[in-house]
Amino acid sequence: MGKLSTHVLDIAQGKPGAGVKVALYAVGLRGRTLLKNDVTNADGRCSAPLLEGDALKQGKYELVFSAGDYFAAQGVALPEPRFIDEVTLAFGVAHAEQNYHVPLVVSPWSYSTYRGS
Repeated sequence: MGKLSTHVLDIAQGKPGAGVKVALYAVGLRGRTLLKNDVTNADGRCSAPLLEGDALKQGKYELVFSAGDYFAAQGVALPEPRFIDEVTLAFGVAHAEQNYHVPLVVSPWSYSTYRGS
């Protein structure tokens, strides 16, 4: 059975992004549906998979990370409005029996992701 997981890496400070709020949505023809809210732990990871087993289905999803709030809480001087605030990663799950690890590598000025396992 597959699972969906994530973590946050703060590339500006060279450390895990601890305390980042994460929201997971399923995206369908009628919009998006909130599936889960979580907060990253001291290692920058959600403590449990966001979805696993039968809960992970083929389809489109979005992960929304509250990166701007995280950097503000870290005492980083940010412009108003923030350049990077909420980061939305839209992705698809084609094979629900596989593992999908969707991390966020972020700074106040840029972000990237990749598919891990």
